[in-house]
Amino acid sequence: MGTVIFATLRPFSNQQAASLDRVTSFLNTLDSYLGSHPVFPYLLLGTGVVFTLYLGFPQIRYFAHAWRIVRGKYDKSGQDGDATHFQALTTAISGTVGTGNIGGVALAIYLGGPAALFWMWMTAFLGMTTKFVEVTLSHKYREKDANGHIVGGPMFVMEKRLNMKWLAVFFAIATVVSSFGSGNMPQSNNIAAGVEGAFGVPAWITGLVLAGLLGAVIIGGIRRVVQFAEYLVPFMAVVYVVGALAVIGANLEQIVPSFVAVVSDAFSGSAAAGGFLGASFAYAFNRGVNRGLFSNEAGQGSAPIAHAAARTDEPVSEGIVSILEPFIDTIIICTLTGLVILSSGVWTEKHQNEFETFDTQFVAGRYDESVGAEANSLLAHLSGGTPVDRYSGPVEVMAGVPSLSLDYTILHNRSIAEDVRYLQNGVPFSGVVTVTDGSITAPAGITLNGRSLIHSVDLTAEAFTRGAFGEAGRYIVSIGLVLFAFSTAVAWSYYGDRAMTYLFGVGSVVFYRFAYVAGFFLAAVIDTSLVWLISAITVVMMTLPNLFVILMLATEMKQSVAEYWEHFNHEYPKESA
Repeated sequence: MGTVIFATLRPFSNQQAASLDRVTSFLNTLDSYLGSHPVFPYLLLGTGVVFTLYLGFPQIRYFAHAWRIVRGKYDKSGQDGDATHFQALTTAISGTVGTGNIGGVALAIYLGGPAALFWMWMTAFLGMTTKFVEVTLSHKYREKDANGHIVGGPMFVMEKRLNMKWLAVFFAIATVVSSFGSGNMPQSNNIAAGVEGAFGVPAWITGLVLAGLLGAVIIGGIRRVVQFAEYLVPFMAVVYVVGALAVIGANLEQIVPSFVAVVSDAFSGSAAAGGFLGASFAYAFNRGVNRGLFSNEAGQGSAPIAHAAARTDEPVSEGIVSILEPFIDTIIICTLTGLVILSSGVWTEKHQNEFETFDTQFVAGRYDESVGAEANSLLAHLSGGTPVDRYSGPVEVMAGVPSLSLDYTILHNRSIAEDVRYLQNGVPFSGVVTVTDGSITAPAGITLNGRSLIHSVDLTAEAFTRGAFGEAGRYIVSIGLVLFAFSTAVAWSYYGDRAMTYLFGVGSVVFYRFAYVAGFFLAAVIDTSLVWLISAITVVMMTLPNLFVILMLATEMKQSVAEYWEHFNHEYPKESA
């Protein structure tokens, strides 16, 4: 079931609008064959199930052992690597704890209701094993670059172990692209949106300042990156958790009902509630798994690049460390975000907002979301099922207000828009607006605002105002967003850096870093929906070949684990997993 993105209302020329429509249509089509294809969630979760059973639930059996390794209990001097276990872990976590935890969870609930959070949990639990496998194998086949730095990742496994140079090149290219689609564009875009909403700072100013800071960090390479992550990740987690607990505490009576809704809706889908039109099981499942992947990156093959730099000669020990990442990222932080949103009730409420270009559509006829049949018809339409007719015709507007004789309904953010106002270049419009096939085609420069559901960072920020901090909760989200997203951008710059080194050598890195910083600035002013769509595609471009490789090496992985415990038990006979 494809992601439905509507490219309709835009202050562009007709030619620009048509070009943007074609780009959006192509991206939606591509996504329908990748991350939004019904098979993809089953492939991702299925891989986790296979390894969980095949390796005997390592995410449970080795959990305590992972914490002991991180604390340095078994560290030895003289081992190759550029980072400690803790630094590798925090670097990898900084790559996953980002907008997926703040905006991504909100997007999943907005699309799939409470059920989406359940499937994010399942993705994380099974992903703990998947990450264990991919990190172990990547660490095992790491090497040194021309500057003497350790490099590793799935591309080295593909080439050195499977002799699939072509697949390694594809994965490395996908990593470079995904560093922009996952680590760069959504982070910058959400930071800019959050800061502008909380403090009124224009997006371009935020983008410019943070691009400069990003450049200052990544110019130092892996050593500066891990040092940055080591101190920032714990601090930013504490700030966000305190803010989330303040909201949860204020809405404590809704926590149990929220948990019940998450579990009870998991296999039936989420019913309509308030402005939320509902979500089928298939849609909630797909969105939950996809957002779970975007959040913890288990199976994507990105985290192994960071873990390859860890100072240890034992690949399995570093794989065990990586088990902690989905737990911290999704089970803890994403759950807190989800409970804040669900317990506060904001996910079903309509709020005043500016209508984004890709999420707005005119449909023929008057619809009432309180009428079950009409709501179900719109839900099927928005979820890629039976479409409803799109509206074509004139709309008479006086001082921004449409006439009362309406034979159309405006959909925005998967809800029926209310109190809609028409603006032209920011000024209330008077005259006739022409709508063709659900989109405004004339005059130029028409935008809309009104009340509808909100999603991503805006939804999380609104939820954080329903706690002990009141409106100040928005600032917690903004601060958390800046820290989370910026750290993610830093980590992903390293992933792209290593991929460029693999493809073109160490000399190419400087050009990549320049492009990465420039992209971070430009992404601050790109439409949110388009950014999320691009990121969804690039994630899967890495995930599919990575899953193929680790499944091919399942027997080798099991053997490596057995050898590790044989050596460990011999060296530490009084210890246990």
